[in-house]
Amino acid sequence: MKWFDVLDNRVLQAALFAWLIAQCLKVILVFWKEKRLDWSRMLGSGGMPSAHSAFVVAMAASVGKYTGLSSVSFAIAAVVACVVMYDAANVRWEAGKQAELLNRIVMDIYRDNHLDQEKLKELLGHTPVEVAAGALLGIAVGVCV
Repeated sequence: MKWFDVLDNRVLQAALFAWLIAQCLKVILVFWKEKRLDWSRMLGSGGMPSAHSAFVVAMAASVGKYTGLSSVSFAIAAVVACVVMYDAANVRWEAGKQAELLNRIVMDIYRDNHLDQEKLKELLGHTPVEVAAGALLGIAVGVCV
């Protein structure tokens, strides 16, 4: 067995394909809404749809497809998917809101002193709609691959 045999893993293929589709959709949606091509969305977090959700739900759906919905493997994959989606929609979303507030505070302080300051990344998490869209994409890809 060679190390690259992992590429024949259908579950991994489904997860990676769902992630890739979600990231491409982010670029397309930014272009559609803002009329600008933002390639940084290909690797960035946050935005519509949630690539994190698509990735883990495609994995879980694919595991369910190959091992059955009553398998221990599916249960583990489903729990991991739920934890990731909860984190994306709650913990990382709140961290992004805090970063936005801190950026405003720091900008006010530094602007008064005529200094430059690096901004914190604000687009970290997802809205529930973005998470749901990623989950639906993940289900579709996980079942189809």
